[in-house]
Amino acid sequence: MNSKTKKIFLALTIIVPFLAYCVFYYMPILRNAPFKSAEFESFQFKWGVGSNLENTYNSATGDYQYVNSRDSIVKTRVKLRSNDMLYLHSKANELGLWNFPDVVANSGSDLKSPKVLRYEIQFNYKRKSKKVIYLTDYNEIPKLRDVAAQMIKLISQSINDAEERYSNK
Repeated sequence: MNSKTKKIFLALTIIVPFLAYCVFYYMPILRNAPFKSAEFESFQFKWGVGSNLENTYNSATGDYQYVNSRDSIVKTRVKLRSNDMLYLHSKANELGLWNFPDVVANSGSDLKSPKVLRYEIQFNYKRKSKKVIYLTDYNEIPKLRDVAAQMIKLISQSINDAEERYSNK
């Protein structure tokens, strides 16, 4: 066998079967991924202390309610652009929101404590949804705390930017 024939034989016996195996193994996993961007519909974002989460945002309806600096409730409509929605989905995917536990809180902590700020994030898809409750006093896994705080910051910033766009019209 000459050198060219050896390379072709090597490619046909090792590389081609390996690539075929990868396609065969990973295609069903990718096809059945539960949180696809094409199936992303909306998200809800709530925050506050105690059992009453007065600050809420629903991306499906655009309803936005928050308590301002004068302790009065402000109700408005803020619609996120499709780019913003896709950005939030991709960031949630990048940060691994789907792998978060449903409750990110210290062991034995009271979820409805009037002393601790609580966030609830729910991403809704056609076939599934993911809800995460995050308490700001969480300190058991620092990396999880930081990623959850980063996700909350991204969502808050997107909502505030959209509100600013609407108010400047």
